[in-house]
Amino acid sequence: MVARIKRTGSLSRCLNYNEKKVQAGVAQCIHAVNYPKDLKQMNFYDKLHRLEHQAALNERVKANSVHISLNFHESDRLTKEKLCAIAESYMKGIGFEQQPYLVYQHQDAGHPHIHIVSTNIQRDGSKIEMHNIGRNQSEVARKSIEQAFGLTVAEGHGKKQEQGREDPLKVSVQKVVYGKTSTKRAITNVLDAVIDQYKYTSLPELNAVLKLYNVMAERGKEDTRMYQKKGLVYTALDDGGAKIGTPVKASAFYSKPTLKYLEQKFVQNEAWLLAGHG
Repeated sequence: MVARIKRTGSLSRCLNYNEKKVQAGVAQCIHAVNYPKDLKQMNFYDKLHRLEHQAALNERVKANSVHISLNFHESDRLTKEKLCAIAESYMKGIGFEQQPYLVYQHQDAGHPHIHIVSTNIQRDGSKIEMHNIGRNQSEVARKSIEQAFGLTVAEGHGKKQEQGREDPLKVSVQKVVYGKTSTKRAITNVLDAVIDQYKYTSLPELNAVLKLYNVMAERGKEDTRMYQKKGLVYTALDDGGAKIGTPVKASAFYSKPTLKYLEQKFVQNEAWLLAGHG
């Protein structure tokens, strides 16, 4: 299982992302925890208002929206009941068991995965500290859940990458095959897995990984407006490495993997490697 946690300042945006997937027929809301109504009785505004009401208890915290994805190996057999139990176990493991949260099962990728929407503001108005939660509480919860539910283990699955780094994507993403599914959706799946999992320190290093999954990030030629404005696009590749289809702007993806964001990751990853973790 691979877990990813994002914290933003818009609960409505996180909820809309998942509800639009439901409307498109590629997702289902399968669980609502710490809500006063039964899930079947709730509409969009019932779901949103519960989260916003709790978040409003501490207006000083701007990044009050928590969006989590739990990704499983394609061979894992997961019923809705099992996914709900996994979500509850995970949220308890990271200290969110008393928080209101919604669980969505998505069917728009080659691997099973769920999304969880919650807030980090507690009932007394205090906030749940999330610094290093991915590295600490989430990792402990992940390992415990893999064992308890008999899931494919993320660590050590697949071949070693260069510099001793493991390949966590073997449990969560497939190559982009142009024309098989929506290009943007397929690229999104790859980006969501790669961007926060690998310790790249430059665009060429990132592309070395992305190309394994038939994706490439590019800035364009130095004399172009896109390059000068620090723009970035992602494009699909065929199995021969040639670009195919229409490039998608980085800003068009939900996770916003723009050049500005990547440059921040370059600095963070370099510091991580210099600290001797690589």
